[in-house]
Amino acid sequence: MMLRARILAESLRPGAVLEVPDLRVARMWREDVSASAGPGQPPVWTLLDVEAPDERAGELADALAAAISAEGGWYADFRVGGDHVVVFAGRSFRYRRGDEPARAHVVGYGRSVGVPEHQLDWNG
Repeated sequence: MMLRARILAESLRPGAVLEVPDLRVARMWREDVSASAGPGQPPVWTLLDVEAPDERAGELADALAAAISAEGGWYADFRVGGDHVVVFAGRSFRYRRGDEPARAHVVGYGRSVGVPEHQLDWNG
């Protein structure tokens, strides 16, 4: 099985290197998000859809936690098996999809680190 994640290039700290064995970029594009960008977020984002074997989920979460900027309310998320992984600067969460109390806990954490309310909309 392959995990699939979407990473926003703008969410990475300057100088950060995201290096995970077997991680590959499946698609990359730029998008005008000026209508939904949060405070301190740029109006145009570079989106990368990436894939990796499921067994790389922990490494990807660790690499993202080390690379995501603590400024700007950024996060990344992906699914692996029946789990949802949400990663912020310095911290990641993994919970079973459909576990609403766990999801609510992660949403609360996202609010506490400045993720705009309308961006706390991941499914799972």
